[in-house]
Amino acid sequence: MSVFEHRSYDDHQRVAFCQDKKTGLKAIIAIHNTNLGNALGGCRMFPYASGEAALDDVLRLSRGMTYKSAAANLPLGGGKSVILGDPRQHKTEDLLRAMGRFIDSFNGDYVAAEDSGINESDMRIMALETSHVAGFSSLQGDRGDPSPATAYGVFVGLQLAVQQRFKTSDLKGVRVAIQGVGNVGYRLAEMLHQAGAQLWVSDVFAANAQRAEKELSARVVDPSDIFTQDVDVIAPCALGATIDDTVLNLLRAQVIAGSANNQLAYDDLGAALCARGILYAPDYVINAGGIIDVYYQRQGLPYAKAHKHITQCITDTLKEVFQRSAATGEPTNLIADQVARNRFDPQSSAMGCVA
Repeated sequence: MSVFEHRSYDDHQRVAFCQDKKTGLKAIIAIHNTNLGNALGGCRMFPYASGEAALDDVLRLSRGMTYKSAAANLPLGGGKSVILGDPRQHKTEDLLRAMGRFIDSFNGDYVAAEDSGINESDMRIMALETSHVAGFSSLQGDRGDPSPATAYGVFVGLQLAVQQRFKTSDLKGVRVAIQGVGNVGYRLAEMLHQAGAQLWVSDVFAANAQRAEKELSARVVDPSDIFTQDVDVIAPCALGATIDDTVLNLLRAQVIAGSANNQLAYDDLGAALCARGILYAPDYVINAGGIIDVYYQRQGLPYAKAHKHITQCITDTLKEVFQRSAATGEPTNLIADQVARNRFDPQSSAMGCVA
């Protein structure tokens, strides 16, 4: 089967594969759409079960970046890259430099930032081979890692979803289960804790969950049980496609709002959630804080401007999605897709929000 027949292929503009035997690099870069500008999206390193799984992930993620940038009103296209391998075992400087050369071969059509398994120091190593990387500080005092901005945007979206579903913006006592307390999930947990929410957490790395237990009074749950908790909100903050048919039947929460990309295993689950009375805050709408911050960093603009954009655009777009869903009965994920397509499809009229 060629990439053109792949189930996650969505008229992608370019998909490229790289194998560097000397360094062990196996990687894929996918550009989905560049109608609004050059593609910007994270580089992920993960021990995929197969090349097929890696291809599926990069195709879905790059498409999501197109929609994310459009929903965030950024002049950017959508792209993503994945490295096949365990970042805790297989990551080396030579491998990262080889990835930098692979990124550079796109001549700026694709710009990479950090994602799961890749951190700021890794991006600096890639930057030795290419200027087409972002999301790391180059000077003392610069901000770099966009995780805090991502977490802030998710917090804004989660609070709006709670307000929509429970008619209150006060998070005190609201029960939130967070799947994954890594760079973004932990920062989200901190903000929720400060707002008075009760926390349940899980993570495949026990130390992350134990830290949340110690510092944030969170209750640690086995990763296999996180979706069964009797809570108000589920916040998926790990890898995608966690909301599937099995999880749907286990959910007790009334709101899904988290930082993970592609949380729904397939689009029709949005209708199933809607029928169950579960409010879904579309992932790429509320997790856009990171890419907004990276965009402003690349323009040399202060975080205050990015913060304003994150707050206003996520609020405006999510309110529009919720209002249209309530009025029409359409699932929130499909309405979010319509809003984003109107922005990156030149044949559609745009619905803007001012930064």
